[in-house]
Amino acid sequence: MVCLRPLLDELGIRLANDGGEMTNETERRFHLAMVEIYQTAKRELGYNAKRFIQMVSDQGGLATARQLLWSDQISDGFETLRQHGRLDLSVGAHVLKEEFAELFTDEDRRRARDRLAPFR
Repeated sequence: MVCLRPLLDELGIRLANDGGEMTNETERRFHLAMVEIYQTAKRELGYNAKRFIQMVSDQGGLATARQLLWSDQISDGFETLRQHGRLDLSVGAHVLKEEFAELFTDEDRRRARDRLAPFR
């Protein structure tokens, strides 16, 4: 995995959630995966997802994912990723990854599948 510490420091992103430590290693890895979404979209698509990375910094990756997943509206970021054919970088795609399964409910995963289904 790419060392993200310099990027995290540059962006002012912490590895803590709400001022405390993340509850487990899987949550920490998910948080880093959310940061990697930002980094990859910026590098490969030229898309600077400022609002997304600010949410991740303020709320943590897990809370951000849940907020975006359960929003009634599709985010601008999701639409940008869709237009570039890169929904693999979407929050929903990460929610569905087996390595993060313990962080999400069956309903969360169903919501992610339903949101991605029309575009696959």
